[in-house]
Formats: sequence, C-alpha cells, structure tokens
Amino acid sequence: MSLSLPLPLSLIASGAALRAAALEAVVLTGHLLLYPTGVREERPAAGPAAGPAAGACGQRPPALLLHGFNDNRSIFILLRRALGADGLRRVETYNYSPFTRDLRATARHLARRVEDLCERSGQERVDLVGHSLGGLVARYYVQRLGGDARVRTLVTLGTPHAGTRVAPFMDAHPLVRQMRPDSEVMAELAAPSPGCRTRYVAFWSEFDAIMAPTGTARIEHPDLDAENVLVTGIGHLALAVHPAVIAAVRRALDDLTAHARTTDRTADPSTDRTTDRTVVGTADRAAGSETEGRSLAV
Repeated sequence: MSLSLPLPLSLIASGAALRAAALEAVVLTGHLLLYPTGVREERPAAGPAAGPAAGACGQRPPALLLHGFNDNRSIFILLRRALGADGLRRVETYNYSPFTRDLRATARHLARRVEDLCERSGQERVDLVGHSLGGLVARYYVQRLGGDARVRTLVTLGTPHAGTRVAPFMDAHPLVRQMRPDSEVMAELAAPSPGCRTRYVAFWSEFDAIMAPTGTARIEHPDLDAENVLVTGIGHLALAVHPAVIAAVRRALDDLTAHARTTDRTADPSTDRTTDRTVVGTADRAAGSETEGRSLAV
C-alpha cells in the first residue's frame, strides 16, 4: 500500500512553472525552425471557395489570424489547420510589417484587409484571432475604427489588454511604448465603447512571462461582451499552438448560442457582459486544484 501526502502549494506552483517553462522552450525551438516559412505574406484566394465545400463555407464567417510583435504567420500553422479542417470556414493569415511603429496604423491596414476578405468571401462579417500584439491591433480596429460592424468574434491569445510592464529596457521601440499601461493607446481602449457588436474571448495564462502582471491579458471593460479564459500550465508562445487551446478557440468561433447572447446583451446595456472560465492543466488537476465555471483538461 502506498501513502501519498499532499504537496505544499509552493512546490506545486513551482513544479507547474518549470513544466510551463520547459514547454515554452520546446515551442520556441520549433517556432524558430518554422519562422522562415512565414516571412512572405500569404497570397489570399482570389474569390469565393470553389468545390464541394463552397456552399458549406457560407455557413461560417471566414477567420483572419494576426501574429504578435516581431513574429509572422508561421505561429499559426497548427491553429489554421484546425480551424479549416472541416472545410466549412475560410482561414487566412495577415502579416503586418515588422517595421511597424504605430499599432493604430496597422489597425487601419487591417481594416482594409478585412474589407477585402469580406468582398472575396461574400460574407458580411469575419472572425479575428490575434496572438499577443496582434490581438491588440485587432481590438483597436474593432473598438476605435468601427470594426465591430465587420467582426463577429475577436479571440485574443496572451494580449496585453491593460498594458504590460515587461522589459522596460525596450521602451525605445514605439510599439513597446504603446503597450505600456499608461500609453495613449491604452487610454483609447479604456474609453467608452457603447453598443459594440463584437464578442470578445480573451485567453490568458498564469505563466505568461510577457504579461506583467499576468492578469493584464484579461479584458475588463463595461461596454464589451468579453469572456476571459484562464489557461493553466502553459506560457505565452504555447497559447497559440497548444491542442487544448486550439480546440477551445474553435469552439468559441463555432458557438452560435454565444453569438446570440452577444446580440441580446448589446440590446440591453445593463446586462453584465464579462464572464470568466478556466482551462485546467493536467498537472494542476493531478495536484487537486479546483476551478470555478466550465473546465477543460489541457
């Protein structure tokens, strides 16, 4: 007979942090190998989908994926494949310039890309998925440039919605300054946004070393219909490639009931529009941790 003793919470936390760091290193290595494959901008399809799935593609809005700071579309190889696996959704990626100095200018370029995607797909609305800075660019477009008329759902993965204080030595870069909590961009995003028609789903991780503090990747805004999803046991880069997160993103885009609730909440501004749930890591479940709301084993 074996005797098992409960581990101290500090040891459990440190063990989970080490596993998250190890996974992050593996993801980073793989991403560096794949990075050259995503340097070139994707050539968008010329028109509506053709073939047996053409009619079915009209059932779901197309999805456009936006990478993070100094990254490119190669980070989305697995996510893109999963979102388009059943042939019911057109999925495209958007490489913005690595020389970008103002995320607001990039958001204006994104607006044109979304209009182009709507025209080519024959759809009136799209879904956006942004990793890190890409999520902030997409949110600025939705909130400040009227993008809520075109964007049904915006999913963000490790995005500094309230600004991040990580790497203060990088303040020389204008984009990094815009991601600080006291920047003009953050003030604009915190401003009232009544009647916003876009649903937000923000994935954040307790072990995201790019978010300082980690909770900054949550969306807290009284006018936005936002669902914050805590992911335990993984880091910043892994948010874009982990199978359980990818599955959760796909469910978020396919959840027609949630989209209907967004419409209802927009019509009734007095409704509480922020919810929280947790994606639970395997290690945390083994340690006996408890979470509120719906849970998913990573």
